[in-house]
Amino acid sequence: MVHILHLDSSPRGDRSISRALTKQFIDVWKQIHPDDAIIYRDLGHHPVPAIDEAWIAAAFSPPEQLTPTLDSALMISDELIEELLTADLYVLGIPMYNYSVPATFKAYIDQVVRVRRTFIIGADGYEGLLKNKKVLVITTRGGSYAGEPLDFQEPYLRAVFDFIGITDVTFIHAENLAMGADERQFSIAAAHKTIHQVIAAWQLDYSNVLYS
Repeated sequence: MVHILHLDSSPRGDRSISRALTKQFIDVWKQIHPDDAIIYRDLGHHPVPAIDEAWIAAAFSPPEQLTPTLDSALMISDELIEELLTADLYVLGIPMYNYSVPATFKAYIDQVVRVRRTFIIGADGYEGLLKNKKVLVITTRGGSYAGEPLDFQEPYLRAVFDFIGITDVTFIHAENLAMGADERQFSIAAAHKTIHQVIAAWQLDYSNVLYS
């Protein structure tokens, strides 16, 4: 059985294109593998809290020194990290806001990038602890930014994922969504096609290991 962590971060509902695209991936995957487990988090409608002073004090305290108050400051972080550790595959819907990620997704990153849980500091420096995971990031963008200097979104996400040990990252950029109906339709259709290609590739990677 494959475990998939599905995250949406758009504040929009039915009008959200990133939500529609991540849902397409999950729907198609479940048609093929109905017994696989899906963990879903709606960060756009139910954001996680920003880290605060208590969180920082708890995260950087030795486990044996955690008081009940400090321990409770990490409850949400612990829950989110367990979801990351449990999942084999991640499907993330992340619209571009101001050339980067929404605040809801940044708050999520701050909760899960945590010493001794998703990375450690060893003799050779930092080491990510999330090994053998795959990530699909579906972004939605009003203009064309892929590979351009103003695209701080993909480089930032790649750096964060790499820091916690995730190096197998695929991006699907649905771009030019604010550039007229024709551009919008073309971009969404291309994203749909690429989603099917990613599903086919992931199935090949996992079929011999998890479906044998």
